[in-house]
Amino acid sequence: MNEFNTLLEDAATLGITVCIASGDNGSTDGLTDGLQHVDFPASSPYALACGGTKLTTASGNYAKEEVWNESAIQEGSTGGGVSDFFPKPAYQANANIPVSVNPGNPVGRGVPDVAGDADPVTGYVVYVDGQASVIGGTSAVAPLWAGLTARINGSLGKRVGDLTSLVYTQIATNAGTFHDITSGGNGAYSARPGWDACTGWGTPVGTAILAALTGKVPAKP
Repeated sequence: MNEFNTLLEDAATLGITVCIASGDNGSTDGLTDGLQHVDFPASSPYALACGGTKLTTASGNYAKEEVWNESAIQEGSTGGGVSDFFPKPAYQANANIPVSVNPGNPVGRGVPDVAGDADPVTGYVVYVDGQASVIGGTSAVAPLWAGLTARINGSLGKRVGDLTSLVYTQIATNAGTFHDITSGGNGAYSARPGWDACTGWGTPVGTAILAALTGKVPAKP
């Protein structure tokens, strides 16, 4: 883990944003030892950890989102929680990261940072061997954020680089940059206003995020 973390630190130093899925097995990360686990390498402080939501639309328009949790029907749930391995990074100092619910209550890196639609029912149309299907999971959210980051880089004319720290110190501090998810949970953790261990700061309002990074007043979502 330390070796991979060093590589992710090198990427951040080089101005490369690395977006990583937070996992699809809830707050236990699919383990059965009675403890809560965050997924690695999403838990690296140099990764942009991407959680998942369930999206509801109305007449084809955005309506609401909640934490993606369909574990009751074996369809998965967003990963998230507090790392027992990596300490809480400085950029999360004001994000109200809870202590771990594991024995000893470690104060660690909170996961995820951001989120996107991960519900396979409302997911992404892909073509495999010419056949269309819909997929979901946080492994779809990570490339969604990578694509958004590429669009932002193109608009800025430069790499945003260590986007993870910017999310906390420059983006989330601006109103309207995220759809704040306040309903649902992933097992041991529940959604709440602001950052939470299910969906991070929430799902992106791309134009407002770009405005925050260029120092402009974000547009209302």
